[in-house]
Amino acid sequence: MEALEPPIFNTFGVPHHVAFTWVVMVILTALALAAARRPALVPTGLQNAMEAALEFILGLIDDVIGPEGRRYLPLIATLGLYIFASNLLGLVPGFTAPTDNVNTTASCALVVFFTYHWIGIRQHGLWAYLKHFAGPMPALAPLMVPIELISHLARPLSLTLRLFGNMLGGHILLSIVFFMTVGLSTWALSGAAGVFGWLIGGFGTIVAIAFTVGFLFPLKLLVAFLQAFIFVMLSMLYIAGALAAEHEHAPAHGPAAHGEAAAHH
Repeated sequence: MEALEPPIFNTFGVPHHVAFTWVVMVILTALALAAARRPALVPTGLQNAMEAALEFILGLIDDVIGPEGRRYLPLIATLGLYIFASNLLGLVPGFTAPTDNVNTTASCALVVFFTYHWIGIRQHGLWAYLKHFAGPMPALAPLMVPIELISHLARPLSLTLRLFGNMLGGHILLSIVFFMTVGLSTWALSGAAGVFGWLIGGFGTIVAIAFTVGFLFPLKLLVAFLQAFIFVMLSMLYIAGALAAEHEHAPAHGPAAHGEAAAHH
């Protein structure tokens, strides 16, 4: 995939996904400092946007985990804002999204994996938390334990590959359209095919630019938001499941039970 990455910025041997992750962290830190610099009772501008984002995430936490989930706002908000900003960076010419690298998405998924197990252990104690892997009936434990272990081990894999695959696919599509546009315009301007080349190359270039601006970029914006949203939703559902581990096998009717199925779809 290195050949698809734009050679515009020299990262001096640092892998692109690491260098651009630092760029995202600097941008988010600068935005947070700027928003908190002069807080106003009636927020405007950047403060208003940041408060709206936090209110949105708080609403999701209340719906999925409940009020007790607010203590995990720093983790969930950081993951959501980092993934969304990383996805958006891939739309800026010359940059690639850090999230189109499997190392970045795997690190985020592993943070969620270890954190929700730690939350479950702290909530119920180690033995009580481990007992929920055996299911509600001791006789079914030999069957339930392997199923539960596979289910939990598949979660970080699912989080990693879903985000990585979607962002890498979008990056490849953008690269193909970009190189096709450059090739068509260069062919037309070279005059190698005369008037015919001007007409075909010019028309193809205009169509490619219109397709990128009118369809591909809005679609990428939507995918950037949706992928961050799905990652955050699944993270909250895993935390909610860890907090309610001892009741996990009872019939579930809450928003978390319905939300997990919807998010997986």
